[in-house]
Amino acid sequence: MSMTLDVPDEIQRALRVPEPERRGRLLIELACALYHRELLSFGKAAELSQLSQFRFGHELGDRGIARHYSEEDIAEDLAYASGQ
Repeated sequence: MSMTLDVPDEIQRALRVPEPERRGRLLIELACALYHRELLSFGKAAELSQLSQFRFGHELGDRGIARHYSEEDIAEDLAYASGQ
């Protein structure tokens, strides 16, 4: 299932973004906001933004949004890296 978001023409024209870039920029803005509010995981937010995870990580960094990385995540990564 997909969802269509209707952005009125007046709002689109008010965006200080060239028309060809609007859709992509709105997806990035939405993805960053949802990730920041912990409503989407990093992977899903990157997918929504239509950026690679590497590029999405840079986008978050440029905005000063910290990655959500718990102690449990670190433990899992360390166990995986050590082959356990």
